[in-house]
Amino acid sequence: MSTPPATTEQEKAHPGPKRPVTFVHALVPIILLVVLIMWGMVIGPLVFGLESWPLEFTFALGALCTWCLLFYLGFSFEQITEKMGARTLTALTAIWMLMSIGLLIGAWTASGTIPMLVYWGIEIINPAWIYLVAFLITSVFSVATGTSWGSAGTIGVVLIAVGTATGAHMGLLAAAIIGGAYFGDKMSPLSDTTNMAAMGAQIPVYDHVRSMVNTTGPSYLVAAVLYGAAGLVVPASTHADITQFTAPTANALASEFHFNPLVLIPILVVIVGALWRKPPLPTLFFSIASAGGIAVLVQRLPFTDLVSALMKGFTPEMLADSGAALNKQAQDIVSRGGLYSMASAVCITLMVFMFIGAMDVIDAMGTVVHRAFGWAKSRRSVILSSLAASAFINGFSSNQYATAFIVGTAFGPMYDEAGIPRKVLSRSIEDYGTFIEPMLPWTTTGVYMVATLGVAYTDYVPYMFLQITNFIVAPVLAITGIGCFYRERREAAA
Repeated sequence: MSTPPATTEQEKAHPGPKRPVTFVHALVPIILLVVLIMWGMVIGPLVFGLESWPLEFTFALGALCTWCLLFYLGFSFEQITEKMGARTLTALTAIWMLMSIGLLIGAWTASGTIPMLVYWGIEIINPAWIYLVAFLITSVFSVATGTSWGSAGTIGVVLIAVGTATGAHMGLLAAAIIGGAYFGDKMSPLSDTTNMAAMGAQIPVYDHVRSMVNTTGPSYLVAAVLYGAAGLVVPASTHADITQFTAPTANALASEFHFNPLVLIPILVVIVGALWRKPPLPTLFFSIASAGGIAVLVQRLPFTDLVSALMKGFTPEMLADSGAALNKQAQDIVSRGGLYSMASAVCITLMVFMFIGAMDVIDAMGTVVHRAFGWAKSRRSVILSSLAASAFINGFSSNQYATAFIVGTAFGPMYDEAGIPRKVLSRSIEDYGTFIEPMLPWTTTGVYMVATLGVAYTDYVPYMFLQITNFIVAPVLAITGIGCFYRERREAAA
């Protein structure tokens, strides 16, 4: 019997592989990626002093090599682009989120929202509770801005100066600053890594944040109690004059921006949208619009400067006197945001999905993960395996973007098969991925924190109470099933 013409045309359009696809073929792209990351981002820079490769270049090179393998196996480029397109389509909403976050930070800075939060934080610094205050202030700032590095590099530097003047324990203080900064980097819907983890697990970002409350919430409370107790055990001097360190930045911000309750409206819009479970993208745009109106009406920012702040980020030159009253720390605080500031994150996302989409042609990730973690059948073993994988991948790659996409792609089907909601997967990616970065001296975060705060790695690591507690809470919840949303999964299935 002759083959129907439709089938013949389909075979011409989508020819099968000329060679059998084996486990070795599936393993090659993953090994290649490990080698590229290790050389370009770890060994090269740390051992040989070479320039670190951009992550987008690493994944683009990995995609090119994977294409060569697929061509060798007999796949057409049409088949490859079809898989890459399908994979990228799943990230489209998250890419829009990333771009809107750049707009949001620019608008919040122009409206005075972020400067006002920093001003309040500086004003409440109290040497008697220096460690707890440092932990809380950096938490609020990083939640509001979504940046751990920015939080440590601005308000964190002020706190370090205060700690030095008051004779505080610098290891404890640096650990409190880093812990608070990374709390926001993990929990803020404005954080790029938070969105990347949600994107990797293919869930809404607010579902991801609510899931993290189960592990990070208790850990945060424990850490806050410990930092409060540390102020009693290793107190700082309350007699030193700290205004010489806090007043210049606080006064500079107050002189350049008009602070009043209206400035808080953009934050309230985001909070209300989250509580009412409104779609995050429209919520962010309404917040951007309110911040833009406040920037023009309250801060008297020209509309053309507002547009520039939304696109390129806010700069001190946009202020009435070109920011003449701002000191170096205040300039760093207000110089942020803009759509173009997220260009790197968007490019990384596109390149990652180009690489993963190419691997999807032969189901490379699924094949390797099934071989490596096929023994993990129970729910607890699947979650524990994803925690370990997140720590390992971020440990050697020094990049949460790579961790989010690799672990999310690898373990997503395993979570589905085990009946575990994927928001537990996204949470696991951050519990052992995001939080391990500042605890390893060879990561970019470890190097940045030591250089920025001026405190040795070995001095602050033992006092990172938030991370250490979270490393205990996450596996405990996995083993007990508490906070893993199994009931929601059963109800959805029913």
